This record gives sequence, structure tokens and C-alpha cells, in this order.
Amino acid sequence: MSTEELFMDLDRTSPVPLYHQMARRLQEAIESGKLPSGSRIDNELELSDTLGISRPTVRRAISEVVNLGLLVRRRGVGTQVVQSGLKRDLELTSLYDALAAAGRSPTTKVFKHEILIPPDEVLDALKLAPGTTALHFIRLRYSDGVPFALLENYLPSTFFGITVDQLERRGLYQLMRSRGTTLRVAHQTIGARGATRQEAKLFGQKAGSPVLTMTRTFFDQSGHPVEFGINSYRPDLYAFQMTIVEK
Repeated sequence: MSTEELFMDLDRTSPVPLYHQMARRLQEAIESGKLPSGSRIDNELELSDTLGISRPTVRRAISEVVNLGLLVRRRGVGTQVVQSGLKRDLELTSLYDALAAAGRSPTTKVFKHEILIPPDEVLDALKLAPGTTALHFIRLRYSDGVPFALLENYLPSTFFGITVDQLERRGLYQLMRSRGTTLRVAHQTIGARGATRQEAKLFGQKAGSPVLTMTRTFFDQSGHPVEFGINSYRPDLYAFQMTIVEK
């Protein structure tokens, strides 16, 4: 179904605003599968000219659906349909595994991979002596081709053998388990803040746009800290969910 066909019989006499009618039809078409993931949406100017509707009205309609996490604006590509945002339970699973379990296609780009002396905060979290080196890398995670998570990690010397190629082909926790590590306990903090310039550029958003954040320290079967992570996520494409039980 084309977006033109979707909007051809809008009710211009209805008290319901045209932008809301358009947004609702887009949402229903995406959620029903009539507009599958990856579908391109005609640009605002084309829709405005074809439908005889003002460009601000078209822009507002598309923005409503972008805010629902069902469309994404990508520089040089245009507006595309994406799958609904991933909701991840607070469990001891990796983001890579969670995406695969949800039927998504995860891909990864490694921006930095180095051995260095980390900041004091990281040394403390990993219980490393001052001056000790750690493996440090930064990855951009995609879901079905859409970038939505920036992942920064520090690991102790046990994992110095993990390569860029491995990080781009497999999940981090898969790699750690393959080296005999059993991940048992994690301490993590979830928050939110404005996006940095780097995050905004990588996520295709404006600087200062909200991002979801998480810091995590993972411990192995012996109680030793084996990973410290600082992650940020696009909140329109990713969320944590949990079940709370009264004591």
C-alpha cells in the first residue's frame, strides 16, 4: 500500500483534525503490517502537493508517528517504517540476545577498541589497582538497520583477546561466556539525560534530545567484576520493563 492510497479518502469535514486522521491511519497501517518495516514514506512536499494538504499538517502527522517509535527519519534516506520499540526485561541478558529473541536483525559497528588505563570510577568498579590497564571499546548497535544504542565497555585483562571482528559479529556476553565466564549478578543504574553531540549525530537526532541511559557492572560465578558498561539508547526505540511485587 502506498502512502498516497492511505490518505486519499480523508474526511475533510470531520471535527477530527486532518493531522490526527493521517497519523492514526499511518499507525494502523504499520501495526497491521500493511506498511512493513523498511517501507519508505513519501516526503512532506510530495504528500502535501498530492493530497492538497498544507505541509505543516503533513509534517505534524508524520511527527506524531515518529514520536510513537513507528517511523524514523534518516538523513539521506528519508522517512522509513521501523518495528515497534524493543521492550527489554531487566534480566541478565545481552542487548544482542534480546534483539535476536525479538526477531530483530542486530548489527554492530565498533568505533573504538583499545587497551588503556581507565578512569578511577572504572578501576573501582572492576576492583583494579591504580595504573592497571583494561580493554575499552565503543559500539553502535543497530536494529534492522536503524542505530539506537551506543555501548561503551571496559573489561579486565582476561578478555584482551576479544577482537573488533568478533564484537561486530557476536554479542559481548556470548564472547565472554565462550571464554569460560558465567555471568551471575549485575548492579545497574537506569537514568535519562540530553544526548551529547556524538549521540545525536549517530542516532540522527538533535543535540539535547532525550536518551535513556544505563550503567552496569557485571560479576562472574566467583563474584569478581568482569565488565563495566556505560550505555545510551534512543527512548522512542528502546525501553526497560520490570515487574514489581509488594513485599
